[in-house]
Amino acid sequence: MKWDPAKYVQFGDYRDRPYFDLTARVHADAPRHVVDLGCGPGNLTAALAERWPGAKITGLDSSAEMLARSVVHTDRRPNLAFGRADIAHWMPSEETDVVVTNAALQWVPGHREMLKRWLAALKPGAWFALQVPGNFNAPSHTLMRGLAESGAWAGRLAGVLRHDDVVGGPEDYLGIMLDAGCDADAWESTYYQLLPGTNPVLDWVRGTGLRPVLAALSAEDARDFEAEYSARLAEAYPAGPHGTVFPFRRIFAVARKRE
Repeated sequence: MKWDPAKYVQFGDYRDRPYFDLTARVHADAPRHVVDLGCGPGNLTAALAERWPGAKITGLDSSAEMLARSVVHTDRRPNLAFGRADIAHWMPSEETDVVVTNAALQWVPGHREMLKRWLAALKPGAWFALQVPGNFNAPSHTLMRGLAESGAWAGRLAGVLRHDDVVGGPEDYLGIMLDAGCDADAWESTYYQLLPGTNPVLDWVRGTGLRPVLAALSAEDARDFEAEYSARLAEAYPAGPHGTVFPFRRIFAVARKRE
């Protein structure tokens, strides 16, 4: 399943806001090594290199397409590097001072158990900050799942969309962090985003949640599915005089390992 970096950054200003709200809660003064798990095209990882110019900043992602876009950010930032890796197999080292993962863990089955291992391996004083979507019960997702599970599509899309255990709630991540011996903070925010254009919610999910469906179908079937899904989205998210309001709920958690 390939990522389309151009489509992903189409709503960059909206997608970026949770990242900066998350990293603002990380109060590391002079970290030596910062890791961004699931860094995507690298534009947000580059902001970490600007914030901590004395630190080695490493962005990791499993998508070659995303990483191909990331290299442009290293030209003026000697402390920034990117690498291809499956974050499910990553572990912090003794040098890791800050870990950030933004809108990535929902793609990793069993990430809550991984989080326990990551926190256990973190050295005292290190930080871990995560953000995941909290909108799996929003119409944008329930309509997609309902259509995928309908008679016309169930045979071709069985098991493609996960939803029951994709992410935890703020209280789940808070509990994991506290149990790991961290001082922790967890919260959620819903951004009421005003999107321009015709049926912009469809454009939004094309860059993220709809990808597994389109990847599982032939080109013709993908067009048919998208057409039916698009009609349902247009009804659920009607355009108003100023654009289309798209509620965007996110879950955040930040931990600092006690010394």
